[in-house]
Amino acid sequence: MLKHALVLAALMLPGAFANAHEYTVGDLHIAHPWSLALPPNAPNVAAYFVVHNNGQQDDRLLSVDSPITDDAQLHEHARTADGLMKMQQVPSVPVPAGKDLIFAPSAYHVMLMQPKDRSLLSDGKRFPLTLHFEKAGDVTVEVAVQQQPPAEQQTHTHSH
Repeated sequence: MLKHALVLAALMLPGAFANAHEYTVGDLHIAHPWSLALPPNAPNVAAYFVVHNNGQQDDRLLSVDSPITDDAQLHEHARTADGLMKMQQVPSVPVPAGKDLIFAPSAYHVMLMQPKDRSLLSDGKRFPLTLHFEKAGDVTVEVAVQQQPPAEQQTHTHSH
């Protein structure tokens, strides 16, 4: 939990991201969607962001989609019975009232499987990602592709 608080604190620093971008739908505020530039041999790419639920009622992220892939999935990191971490697809993700939902390496994340246009996944580019919420509805964000993860997340990156 402390790691998540530190990630959130870093995301809130004014100078943390030179190209910070934010979106609002209903009571939900989505901060700085980002992804790493896709290495030549990587078949899939992950996207990350923070959802601030400023409302009084819970919501739920039901699904995501993007024109760059036919298969966008919600994933989480989960600890197995033997203590190992593994990534697994989840059908939806709760967004508790008055809380923050953090999509970050080693946490919840969006997987974009077999992207169609790999040129959109290079440093400095952006691609659309639509988030489908149960109560707030749909919001399309622009995911900023970065060469490096935010400084506080550099040691926690992964790839599928």
